[in-house]
Amino acid sequence: MRRLFLWLPLAMFALFLVVVAVKLREPGDSTIRSHMIGKPMPEFSLQPAVPGRAGLRSADLRSGRPRLVNVFASWCIPCRAEADQLEALKRRGVPIDAIAIRDRPEDVAAFLQAYGDPFDRIGADPRSQVQFALGSSGVPETFLVDGRGIIRLQHIGDIRPEEVGEIYAAWEQAK
Repeated sequence: MRRLFLWLPLAMFALFLVVVAVKLREPGDSTIRSHMIGKPMPEFSLQPAVPGRAGLRSADLRSGRPRLVNVFASWCIPCRAEADQLEALKRRGVPIDAIAIRDRPEDVAAFLQAYGDPFDRIGADPRSQVQFALGSSGVPETFLVDGRGIIRLQHIGDIRPEEVGEIYAAWEQAK
């Protein structure tokens, strides 16, 4: 019996190593999904992010037509990478609005000049209040909002070229 107790710590350590090895091979999904999927867009009214442009209100998203809402920032490198994909969606007829978080108007204007402007409206969210209300965990993120203002889809991270078709199909389905 005493020999068994001598081997017990080694057996427990071996079991620990097996559990760690299994978890390393098959890591869990650490993506943080919005709790707002299937719920109405939170009420908000954002000032324009760029002078001379329309701001964004939650009422704008209840127009009867589904829209994308892209949460971005001029300082966000992946936001630059997805600019071409947003332009491609716009060319297909998808209306896109934006929320610029923690940004300055001159920086947003420079971003749009350099990377394109697929947005109908851009609201400024300087303290990320609307971003947090959406359950957004970072930038870029894109939400598909149906014509009644219900959030139907959340795309975390930059939209890749191979994902444009999927997002377009989801937009078509939301009509």
